[in-house]
Amino acid sequence: IKGQTLIQIFGKYFADRTEAELRAVEEAINEYERNMTYEFIPGAREFLNELRQAGIPTAIVTSSNNQKMSQVYKAHPDLHTLVDVILTSEHFSKSKPDPECFLKGMEVLGGTPEETIVFEDSFHGLTAGRAAGAKVIGLATTNSAEAIAPLCDLVINDFKSLSINDLHKMPAVR
Repeated sequence: IKGQTLIQIFGKYFADRTEAELRAVEEAINEYERNMTYEFIPGAREFLNELRQAGIPTAIVTSSNNQKMSQVYKAHPDLHTLVDVILTSEHFSKSKPDPECFLKGMEVLGGTPEETIVFEDSFHGLTAGRAAGAKVIGLATTNSAEAIAPLCDLVINDFKSLSINDLHKMPAVR
């Protein structure tokens, strides 16, 4: 279910459940998320700092809502200082795999698809990044590198060995 909204999850996996059962599932998910530690992918903080020092605009574009992100902010109070903007599900009318969220991120940052790189770990996110016309780097953190490779220009396991120079060497968008 990674990279899917609650509506998508309910529609796909719980369509035959009662309203009370859906509320119970939602509460279980909320409780799980309240107890998550929200660890950074290894090297991510350092990579974001490198992008910031180089003056490269950055955004977090997530299907998560403000409620879930409040948990992330508790775990990482400095998250807002690592990127220029954080866009949550409240900023979009359509969910991934629709490209609206990434196109909105480009608009807010003043970027174009040709100069944008999307980092994603979910199938819906990878599909949305590609549909937005951006270069896509897949994170093999949730799904295997082999599974996500067809949807990406590059696959990485973490950010430890990725640099800005690597981004400049990426081929043009397919």
